[in-house]
Amino acid sequence: MNKEQLRTKSFWERPEGVTGLIFLVALILGGGYLAWLLLPALNVILQNTLSLTFLLLAIGALAFMVLDPRMRNLIWFMYKSTMRKITSFFVQLDPIGILKKHVEELSKNLHNMNRQIGQLRGQMHKLKEIIHNNKKSIQDNLQMAHEARENNKEAVMILKSRQAGRLKESNLRLEDLYRKMEILYRVLTKMHENSYILMEDIKDQVAVKEQEQKAIHASHNAMRSAMSLLSGDPDKRAMFDMAMEAVADDVSKKVGEMERFMKLSSNFMDSVDLQQGIFEEEGLKMLEQWEKEGVSLILGEEKAAILTEANDTANVLDLNTKVVEPAKRAAHKNQYDSFFE
Repeated sequence: MNKEQLRTKSFWERPEGVTGLIFLVALILGGGYLAWLLLPALNVILQNTLSLTFLLLAIGALAFMVLDPRMRNLIWFMYKSTMRKITSFFVQLDPIGILKKHVEELSKNLHNMNRQIGQLRGQMHKLKEIIHNNKKSIQDNLQMAHEARENNKEAVMILKSRQAGRLKESNLRLEDLYRKMEILYRVLTKMHENSYILMEDIKDQVAVKEQEQKAIHASHNAMRSAMSLLSGDPDKRAMFDMAMEAVADDVSKKVGEMERFMKLSSNFMDSVDLQQGIFEEEGLKMLEQWEKEGVSLILGEEKAAILTEANDTANVLDLNTKVVEPAKRAAHKNQYDSFFE
């Protein structure tokens, strides 16, 4: 597993970090207040040689814990473990539990996304029909304008020519809208496919790693992890937990991206009124903004290829092809296996 994959949130960015910060502030304030209360007693202690000796030993032990890297790491480990334990009583921190929740979210999102794709396909069919009928009307109006000119009917010729011009302008806007819908359709279908694979990969990881987690946690308890830190050896439990947290964090980001794009596509489709042949510019701007953004976590490098295909007039989109769940391939490599290497 490379450093990029292992790069997770720091302790202070996690839920237990908030708990830790509250406790740390409380300790500092409480310690300061206690020192102020004990100030008279400290003056008495400083006047007593034996008491002063014990005080100096305590200060020396404290200095050792602060200055020695291994002891400092041990105290920091114990502090984080305690804060994590406290936070776990009211917040889900277990990566396995988080991944199981994401599987449920993905399953629901895939169902909703499939419904969105069906609605978008229906809108695109209607839009194609409107564009086709407009083209037919343009030809009919131009033909009538031509006949009116030959029969010296100038008013009719002007009327039919203007009607043809308005329909042509309308078709230019509708054809541009159709191209944007095509981008949306291609992205949604590919995101649906990749998200389904993501869900299956998470299920596989949970099935395998849940048992592995139990075995590692049973053989590498908190005390053994602490001893590993003191000896300078890498802690197997800590490395496993770090990898699991990296997986959970990556999945969280992908699920978030999936839900954001579904909301974007829903807003875009809601802004289109095919009956009136109008649409809100804001919906188009949101989609265009997404096109200009960086690489998609779910689509990866496929995003650029999808946009290129959608803008290629020779690449005709087949709207009759239904979205199906991708077949599970025997040789498929789970995208999260490398996190544990």
